[in-house]
Formats: sequence, structure tokens, C-alpha cells
Amino acid sequence: MLDVTRKLVELLDIAPVGDDHFQGESEDLGFPNVFGGQVLGQALMAASRTVESRLPHSMHAYFLRPGNHRLPIDYEVQRVRDGGSFTVRRVIARQEGKEILTGSVSFQIAEDGYEHQMAMPPAPDVDGLKSEQEYSEMLRPYIPEGLQQLLTRQRPIEIRPVNPVNPLKPEPRPPQKQSWLRAQGELPDDPVLHRCLLAYASDFSFLGTSLHPHGITFMSPDMQVASLDHAIWFHRDFRMDDWLLYDKDSPSAFGGRGFNRGSFFTRDGVMVASTAQEALIRHRPKA
Repeated sequence: MLDVTRKLVELLDIAPVGDDHFQGESEDLGFPNVFGGQVLGQALMAASRTVESRLPHSMHAYFLRPGNHRLPIDYEVQRVRDGGSFTVRRVIARQEGKEILTGSVSFQIAEDGYEHQMAMPPAPDVDGLKSEQEYSEMLRPYIPEGLQQLLTRQRPIEIRPVNPVNPLKPEPRPPQKQSWLRAQGELPDDPVLHRCLLAYASDFSFLGTSLHPHGITFMSPDMQVASLDHAIWFHRDFRMDDWLLYDKDSPSAFGGRGFNRGSFFTRDGVMVASTAQEALIRHRPKA
């Protein structure tokens, strides 16, 4: 495991600070605010720490306020229900006493049932693709100095985009996006950790799918972008240190909001998770 990956695993290893209360540190990825995926991953871990012998199968969360990456985050878990098959937890993330995220997580016992899945969409093999970091290094001479460290930093989650967008010269394209991703280095055999890492990674480049038809990116002038909510469904077991295809589309954008959907597949075509998110994609031209 690379040091940068180990730091991410430690970041998700939140500390108990009381009954059903936990605290997690924040990381600075170069964004103005805390990366939403970090809060999702830590919130999922907090809820999981209050449940035994059941794995999370879904999470629904709302981002209420931007988080400060200079401050720790407090997580309160509320025990909503412990049923015979399902367990539900509510999670509230706070900084300085103010809620920045609220969500619910549902857990289920392992059981057999009917099975089907949609077919994995066509995608080029990951071995022939460059990583986002490699593309950023190629663009370094053209990237504003203030963004160079953000875009070329070493990352615990390696992402290899299919048909990548040049963030400096975006062009309109269909509202679809694909990328392969995995954690760098071997991870422990902890299914909860793998789910939390997927929650973390699922927020990368997600809202950008709804920007594709408009020929803009998060770096475009006069754009205000932010995740508003996020939902994840875990269908089958997986490993985050194996390659997963993240297939995304955006069926609709309206009223300054873009709606995005995603599906995760293993290299052999097994569908392991789904995501959905609505994002703020507000154009605010200067007067």
C-alpha cells in the first residue's frame, strides 16, 4: 500500500468520542471546501461502527453546508431501527456545531434471492489508458500555477478516464462519461472499508457529467458547482484494490441543477454498485 493510500485509510478510520459519536480529520485536496466524498466515506464508516454482522446496502445523504478542510468533523449516529433483516442509522456530520451533511444508511443481513443485472456497457480495457495524473502532467505548462499542485498531486485512488476532457479547452459532448478506478496498493480484507472507499471515490468527476453537453468544466469561468445530494446502493461484494469501471450519465439538467447517475462494474462485467447525485451547476456571469 502506498503511503498516500495508507493516509486515506487512516482518514476513514474515525475515532470514537462518546456513545455513537465519532470524529474524523479533514484532508485538503486543494479545493475551497472539504471534498464531499470524504464526508460520505467517514459518515458511512461512523454508521457502520454501530452495527454488527450486517453490511451497508444503501446510503442517502444531503450536503447542507460546505465543510472546512482545516477543521475536524464530528459525526453523530442515531439508531433508527434494528429489525430482523434490516438496520437503519441516521448520520449527522457537524463542524463548529453546524450540520454540513445529514444522511441515512441501511444495513441488511446476508441472504439469498433472485438475481439479475444490466449488462456492462462497452468500454476500452484499462491497460491501454493513461491516468488523470499523467494527463495533468502533460498539461502542466498550461495549467494556472495555483492549480498545478491540485491537478498533479499523487492520489490514493488512481483514475483512468475514457475519452478525457481537456479542462482548459472543453467542447460540448454527450452527457456520458466513463473511467476506471482503483485504490493504489493492496487493501485489508474488510468489506466495510471497501464500501467506504467506494463512497469516497464515487464523488470524483461525478457532477462533471452534467456539464458535458454545455462545453464547460469546474474550471470554467463564472461557474459555481457543488454536490447537493448523493445516493449509493451496494449490490454485490467487490474490492477497491481491483479495477472498477465507473459508467456515468446525466439524463437532465434544469434550474441550475444537474442530475447524474452512475454504475460500477468489475473487469469481468459484474455490477457491484450504483450511484445518483444532483449537483449545483450555476452559471454566475460577472456584471
